[in-house]
Amino acid sequence: MKIIIAGAGEVGQHLAKMLSGEDHDITVIDSDAKLLDDLAGLADIVAIEGDCTTFAALRKASVRKADLFIAVNHEENINVLSAILAKQLGARKSIARIDNNEYLEPNNKEMFMNLGIDYLFYPERVAAREVINLLGHTSTTEYVDFSGGKLSLVVFPIDATSEFTGRTVGEVCAQAGEDFRPVAISRDNRTIIPHSRDRFYEGDTVYIIANAAAARKVTGYSGKTNVVIRNLMILGGSRIGVRIATELQDELNVKLIEYNAEKAYKLAEMLEKTLIINEDGRDIDAMMEEGITSMDAFVAVTGRAETNILTAMLAKRMGVKKVIAEVENLTYINLAESIGIDTIINKKQITASRIFRFTMDTDVQAIKCLTGSEAEVLEFVVKPDAPITRSTLRTAGFPNDATIGGIVRGDKVFIPNADFQINAYDRAVVFALPAAIPKIGRYFN
Repeated sequence: MKIIIAGAGEVGQHLAKMLSGEDHDITVIDSDAKLLDDLAGLADIVAIEGDCTTFAALRKASVRKADLFIAVNHEENINVLSAILAKQLGARKSIARIDNNEYLEPNNKEMFMNLGIDYLFYPERVAAREVINLLGHTSTTEYVDFSGGKLSLVVFPIDATSEFTGRTVGEVCAQAGEDFRPVAISRDNRTIIPHSRDRFYEGDTVYIIANAAAARKVTGYSGKTNVVIRNLMILGGSRIGVRIATELQDELNVKLIEYNAEKAYKLAEMLEKTLIINEDGRDIDAMMEEGITSMDAFVAVTGRAETNILTAMLAKRMGVKKVIAEVENLTYINLAESIGIDTIINKKQITASRIFRFTMDTDVQAIKCLTGSEAEVLEFVVKPDAPITRSTLRTAGFPNDATIGGIVRGDKVFIPNADFQINAYDRAVVFALPAAIPKIGRYFN
């Protein structure tokens, strides 16, 4: 597939590196020559220096031959304009990153589609929704719904009190029956697709696919209990922080800490039911004075990963039950998880999840790139006469570095065993390591 990425910033670089490993023909347009040089040293791309809103730069990138045009500049207006131009010049699909929630309202969204933009995505909005979802599942590090909540991915670390500790996958599956299945284990910075004899150890992070009923009870196996969130502290008046406060201020007691005084005053006018505090979140005395020890949850979403990690560590040591931090520097993620931060939010991976499905030939309903793991979870719609429908899973030859965790067939949900037969139009939730992703699409197509 020929893919053009407009913007060589952090998100553009992450996408280029990820997609260039999938044998795509990648071209990146940016007006900053240094960013392009840095990226060319990290990924197999064609770099074009220029303004992506000009016909000259778009034609130089051969936009008329592009299967996919992705605009991920820092400036929303540039993204929207370049995506419209790219579609008009012949790109098959055109995608733009935006920073305005108003654009995603149904009537407005339709207007952009009429102009030629196939998909608008707002990473900060998705990140805020993930945080809000996790605040309702405090014993998990990640919680993702598929097929309208009929299946869920539940992720949690195993500690000494967990019922999984020391047991094999086969033993756990025998207990679970058809309710849930462990589909992956993260151990020592690597991800394992487990088989029946693999054993769970303290310190592992386990990934489980469960039906709706089991998803509510499976977190009990983590050794932790869900905490009801009543008091929430948010550090950082970023777009993510503001969206979280906006959606939760009617339900919870929300405090938002913002270092910049001018911004704090504006937020106070905008968020009527949120207590806005102008303080430095790195000041331990100030945070104690503002009541961090009485918080049920703490969310750090400033623009600096270091600040988010340090303040999240402080919150954890002060006894806050659920601590979430935004960490955009990918090299810091494992560090942040190893020091006890419950959940890491990363906009690059959120963006990758949203865009990656447009690069696949198979009908992919959803993709989730998992923070702190190499793996991805994909939801496929099975085509008529697809190879996976011609035999049981035992004889289908499905790759070892991928596993089918759950099947949705109409209103019925199945956790399939080796003798299960998949039918056309089933929805299959698949957990896969990177090497398997190019292979698995053909089974469902």
